[in-house]
Amino acid sequence: MAQQQYQVLARKWRPQQFDEVVGQEHVATTLKNAIDQQRLAHAYLFVGPRGTGKTSIARIFAKALNCVKGPTATPCDKCDNCKEIAEGRSLDVLEIDGASNNGVEQVRELRDTVRYAPARGKFKIYIIDEVHMLSAAAFNALLKTLEEPPAHVKFLFATTEPQKVLPTILSRCQRFDLRRIPANLIVKRLQEIARDEKVKIDDAALLAIARGAEGGLRDAESALDQLIAFCGDEIAEKDVLGVFGLVAHKQLATLTDAIINGEINVALKVLKELDEAGKDLQRLLAELLDHFRNLLVVTLAPTDICVELPETELDLLKAQAQRIDSDIVLRIIDALAAAEGKLRYALSKRILFEIAVVTAIKARETVSLDALLRKLNELKSELFSSRGSPDTGVGAPSPALSRARPIPAAETTASTTSVSLSEAWEYAVEHLGKVTPLAKSYLVGTRPLRLQGNVVVIGFDPEFAERREFVDTVRNRELLQGKLGEKLRMNVSLRFDVTDEATEPSSTPPAPVPKAHGAPAVDNPATAGAGKNLDEFRNDPLIKKALEIFKGTIVEVRR
Repeated sequence: MAQQQYQVLARKWRPQQFDEVVGQEHVATTLKNAIDQQRLAHAYLFVGPRGTGKTSIARIFAKALNCVKGPTATPCDKCDNCKEIAEGRSLDVLEIDGASNNGVEQVRELRDTVRYAPARGKFKIYIIDEVHMLSAAAFNALLKTLEEPPAHVKFLFATTEPQKVLPTILSRCQRFDLRRIPANLIVKRLQEIARDEKVKIDDAALLAIARGAEGGLRDAESALDQLIAFCGDEIAEKDVLGVFGLVAHKQLATLTDAIINGEINVALKVLKELDEAGKDLQRLLAELLDHFRNLLVVTLAPTDICVELPETELDLLKAQAQRIDSDIVLRIIDALAAAEGKLRYALSKRILFEIAVVTAIKARETVSLDALLRKLNELKSELFSSRGSPDTGVGAPSPALSRARPIPAAETTASTTSVSLSEAWEYAVEHLGKVTPLAKSYLVGTRPLRLQGNVVVIGFDPEFAERREFVDTVRNRELLQGKLGEKLRMNVSLRFDVTDEATEPSSTPPAPVPKAHGAPAVDNPATAGAGKNLDEFRNDPLIKKALEIFKGTIVEVRR
């Protein structure tokens, strides 16, 4: 009695029905509906990464069309037609490898056979895998037949590189894009296979296989097959890591935690251990990028988008997301992505990887300009709002702060300080133009009307009143207020008014900025802070708070 030949898991567990296809429900549902509604096209193109089910879906579709009960969305798998198609020996379903049959002669031969009626089924079906490998001449030879084939002919194409297929071919096909299969679905499928094969495998090992497969179920099934041959009926995570050179989930978690926490020593130590263990650093960098991409999604949309991740990974991401915000994650991703292309050609991958990790850690400590301005404005608002009555002395600003930032009188009209206000406004608008030129263009023709307490009132001509809503944004206000305060040497806020009030600049010299209660006037900004020693700067509440927030130190005091 002949011994039954062993069949690899990827073939043994190949889906035979649309409902068995993993992770491609959008394709399976569309094809089933097309069959039920009898809206069958003559050419289909299945696009997607390797091992995601392109040719499997094509075979199921062929069975659905040629089943004795068909066309049907649920082929019986019992009739001779279904069995022959499943075993690849049907005379009516021809599977052609585009890589080895890519010449014009082979396509002309195919074109000649198209006219013959099917031997047994309702349709003659041509499945061409890796169709992008066909030559331009072969594509052109196929064009006319593909556009107007006989009623009994269907073309099913599969490719991993649709950009290499001629647009004239693409336009004649219905295209279906298959996506990478989520890791949690791969894990679930491997659990079913392991259970049926009587193999004991832990969840960490399954997750490692799914990570290594990178969205391809066939790769995952082949890896499990290889592990069963290597380990027998019991597989642990260390076996997967040893055979395929992957990094343990725990080590990846330690490395990502170190980057998030700014622990350079820990990160470099983990890298050293992984490099000495012979791990593939290129693959590790890809896994790091994938992890931080998932972390970015979790920080922005914690539940809706991340349900496709395994529970163990999702728990880690949720815990990390509570210690970091999306801006920092973006800077880390930028730093790691910059090294990805270089790593492939680096003489010393470990050194470049270490530099990338240190850069990522340093990047998380940087503060964006917008955040810096926001913090400074919040700080100034808190400090000045906490100032109490001068007579009681409660919350009064320090002498150093009073001299450095004079407090304005109750109201100063544009007629008394028109020149200094105009200069300050021109200075602020010019600076805004360097950051956002469009906002500056909307401010052309505006003018300062008055300084009312700490509020600078800016006038828009009625003709350009609609420009105000485009300019009056949080970011623009912060930039303008900061530059106005810098020029006027005081803490100010902005108010935009639509008015036809004329405020012509005065020909008199600019009036000095009003002084704070009990503090001398500061007429010349260049002399601001003169006479202050280092201790006064250190004890200044505003400076102390700024140093505390931004972890700074006073390097030099310039007069």
